[in-house]
Amino acid sequence: MEIMKHKTLADYLASERTVPCEKCKEEVSERALAEGQFICPKCGKYNRVPARVRIAYLTDAGSFREMNETVTFGNPIGFPDYDEKAEAARKKSAEYEGVLTGTCTVGGLRTCLFVMESKFMMGSMGSAVGDKIAALFEYATERHLPVIGYTVSGGARMQEGMLSLWQMAKVSGAVKRHSDAGNFYLVCATDPTTGGVTASFAMLGDVIISEPGALVGFAGKRVIEQVTGEKLPENFQSAEFQLANGFLDDIVPREKHKEYLTNLLKIHAGK
Repeated sequence: MEIMKHKTLADYLASERTVPCEKCKEEVSERALAEGQFICPKCGKYNRVPARVRIAYLTDAGSFREMNETVTFGNPIGFPDYDEKAEAARKKSAEYEGVLTGTCTVGGLRTCLFVMESKFMMGSMGSAVGDKIAALFEYATERHLPVIGYTVSGGARMQEGMLSLWQMAKVSGAVKRHSDAGNFYLVCATDPTTGGVTASFAMLGDVIISEPGALVGFAGKRVIEQVTGEKLPENFQSAEFQLANGFLDDIVPREKHKEYLTNLLKIHAGK
């Protein structure tokens, strides 16, 4: 299984290649995006951040130690074309699976961290994703470490059928054991966080935050309108809507995330 070389924050900062903004579609250099934490300098849109670059923004330099990098799961139910789609996702993302997990320090404080990767089948939750996140929580529980999680996901991975749905219970159980041991868990639900991920570990944090304008919800707006026959608000399932209705604790500008995480880790550590 061949995986392309990871594209680092330094690679983005050195790149003059242009890409279209996710919202305004104006061409922006990768360097300019990286300098502004992937916020479009022309329209202010919070573009999706590659998982390894997100880790570089959040953690102390050189502190991240990845765990279970090469875990994959194959095609457990023989779903047509799944093998080809998974291989295409690996090439596109340069990752083995849809989440990165490991240990790091943030503001000098040791923590466990998982960050989901949107370029790998939109961070969908298959068995490998569930295994990696559950294993991280078990590691953190044994060592009394906090966990920080950044979610981005379209939900359960349909190509793995019921096995993908089992991950909701498996990870939720690991989160519960981590919590029962008196440990701290913070979630940042980034754009988009939907489906089974929202219905499980993305909403189980002691503190749940998001970014401005992020989509956070379960079923899609059109599906809900069709089922209920009701017209939903224009900003339905936006981070701002979810904050106003009690589903989030805070919305934090991206450039302030590391400071915010550091402060909460210090409070939990009694410093």
